[in-house]
Amino acid sequence: MTVRTRFAPSPTGFLHIGGARTALYNYLFAKGRGGSFVLRVEDTDAERSTSESMDIILDSLKWLGLDWDEGPGIGGEFGPYNQSERGEIYDRYLSKLEEAGHVYEDEGAIRFRVPDKTITVQDVICGEVSVNLKEQGSRRYNTETKQEEEANPDIVIKRPNGGYIFHFVNVVDDIEMGITHVIRGEDHLSNTPKHLALFEAFGATPPTFAHIPLNLNQSGTKMSKRDQGALIHEYREAGFLPDAVNNYMALLGWSAKDDTEIFDAKELRSRFDISGVNNSNSKFDYDKCKWVNAEHLKKLSAADLLEAATPFLTAAGLPADDARMPAALELARDRAQLLSEIPEVLATIFAEEVSYDKASLEKVKSREGIAGAVTALRNGLASVEDWSIDGIKAGIQSAADGMGAKMGMLMLPCRVGVMGSTSGADLIPVLELLGKEAVLKRLEGFEGLLDA
Repeated sequence: MTVRTRFAPSPTGFLHIGGARTALYNYLFAKGRGGSFVLRVEDTDAERSTSESMDIILDSLKWLGLDWDEGPGIGGEFGPYNQSERGEIYDRYLSKLEEAGHVYEDEGAIRFRVPDKTITVQDVICGEVSVNLKEQGSRRYNTETKQEEEANPDIVIKRPNGGYIFHFVNVVDDIEMGITHVIRGEDHLSNTPKHLALFEAFGATPPTFAHIPLNLNQSGTKMSKRDQGALIHEYREAGFLPDAVNNYMALLGWSAKDDTEIFDAKELRSRFDISGVNNSNSKFDYDKCKWVNAEHLKKLSAADLLEAATPFLTAAGLPADDARMPAALELARDRAQLLSEIPEVLATIFAEEVSYDKASLEKVKSREGIAGAVTALRNGLASVEDWSIDGIKAGIQSAADGMGAKMGMLMLPCRVGVMGSTSGADLIPVLELLGKEAVLKRLEGFEGLLDA
């Protein structure tokens, strides 16, 4: 059997992390087994569906690298892949139910007669779930009495306005497109008995179901679009790497058989399996997601890091094409968790003038004899002929020896004098990148500031 999974977003907003994780799990499961990942669009709600939303969702999926084998922009033998274009197919399947006596009209709507028997869902993750839809019944809210009351348990599959509802088109499309595995959120588990009843009515073999646990926010409630980290396009804007976002999303409910947490795209495809998905809800942690991203930044090649960082460097006014930039980026690997944080780490290297942090400046000024120490430091560095890591260290050590002090005493004033802050990239490599002339000029300016 060739594995066929699908992701079916509704184009009514942005791509939410819950939907993205569902798409990821379907993609990984299919790709890890040489199968196909299908993208279809649930756009039967004409009032809420927009082309703008669909474009955002497609762009987000492409950015994540979740390329679909069939669907919008690609096509396939089971199209069209927009439900709004599949009306003739739905009409044909409705005719099958009408001929078999499975449906009836109710005030302009078409209802499907649910069977009066126990329906059992064999879910790969949630286990066995059994229900009698007829006995379970249905409930609706009475606007006049302002109370819930018993309602007709039979399922409306076609509205009075002629539009088909989710349960019906979902099942028809899974049959028509040969979907073998339905991997979706646990909130759809309660719908599955209805879907199984429809599969049986059509005489079709249902797919394997796997309902993944919900993704909760730090408060323990289901993530909404207002929660930090909820919308995929914001990760791109914040400077996350797509592989890192996929890596973290995979960990929201799934774990490998060992303690490994960092996976590249190829490793995720080969190692992901539904058996590793647990049945308890996951809790989203933005800080953990940033940590995962930082680990991925460390693994990028120099060329890939430059390519990924360039949009953020350019936006910050830093010269991405500067010959020193690859070496400067290496200094940012351990300092930045996001691509958007890199310019701040490197800004002082490419600045025309030093911008001094007030607290850092006051800290240095409070030291006794600091002006003399900075002068000695500048003289020590001025004597360096080999402007390399070792040569610079030797120059600072020489200045410290002349003062009868330890080298560490000069490191703070050197950092603040040259970089403007007590924090930032490693000092000595920064001095090497700046070059001797620029370093001496900055220290000379710092001397004048201390004397003022």
